[in-house]
Amino acid sequence: MSGFYERLKEVDSPRIGLGCMNLSHGYGHIVPEDAGIRALNDAFEMGYRHFDTATLYGGTANERLLGKALASKRQAFLLASKCGMAMDPESGKRVIDGRPETLKRQCEESLTRLKTDHLDLYYLHRMDRQVPIQESVGALGRLVEEGKVRAVGLSEISADTLRHAHAEYPIAAVQSEYSLWTRNPEIALSQACQALGTALVAFSPLGRGFLSGAIHAATAFAEGDMRAGMPRFQSENLRHNLTLLAQFRSVAQRLEITPAQLALAWVKAQGSHVIPIPGTRSAAHMRENLQAEQVVLSAPDVALLNDMMRPHEVAGARYNEAQQADIDTEEFV
Repeated sequence: MSGFYERLKEVDSPRIGLGCMNLSHGYGHIVPEDAGIRALNDAFEMGYRHFDTATLYGGTANERLLGKALASKRQAFLLASKCGMAMDPESGKRVIDGRPETLKRQCEESLTRLKTDHLDLYYLHRMDRQVPIQESVGALGRLVEEGKVRAVGLSEISADTLRHAHAEYPIAAVQSEYSLWTRNPEIALSQACQALGTALVAFSPLGRGFLSGAIHAATAFAEGDMRAGMPRFQSENLRHNLTLLAQFRSVAQRLEITPAQLALAWVKAQGSHVIPIPGTRSAAHMRENLQAEQVVLSAPDVALLNDMMRPHEVAGARYNEAQQADIDTEEFV
């Protein structure tokens, strides 16, 4: 059992964790600090015990927020962060840097911001194509040996890259976008994770709000909302994709659960190694999402859902060309 699974067990964590990015990054306006602290404390009181952040989010603001909100509870939850992709303070652009010296420095800075002496799980946020994956992963392994990190993870990588990395140092978890309308991990990554004993941590399991019903044809994304630049959320693509939701919503209605809970239950049904980490700014949505922990789908309902929103039916790529160039995941052809 990896250090990641051991830690989840130690803190009695539900399968469902909390992606904290939304509080500081990616979805338009930034949540004020006092509201963010309140939201994180509410999440802990509800029962969340797996909190996920990154150096990138909010240009380090998200890590600082978690440090202020949860430092006094540090022994009671799993803390995951990411390195290798950060915001350049001068240009405001993302910079991918997987050099060992950079990862070590970012880890030490993250520990300070998060007010802790170790991270339970530390991901390489993006593979640096200029640095062999073995070098980056080896550097993260040395952080484990130094006691600064408990387990090593990767993000947005292919099955082949996972296997190469795992041969250098055991990979406890891989984070990848996975939901009913984003099935890329099913090409090869999920199977590779199972074979290696690696957790598949599913970010955006609600399809960036699409599956929960939060997006409509007339939705106007706020300035700074990343979805505005994602092809499947744009004009004709979005109008087509919204037509795919009717049957999905009917299943949720029949089961007397919300669409968000159905989406999370489907992700959980894809294997015990799959760990969803939905993100939200709303305490009510946090509670709604966590209640999906109790939802277990029947085999016929899983099969019914599996046949919905197949990759060839969804219009538009999940990332634009610039974003796509930064990732290493398999793509449907």
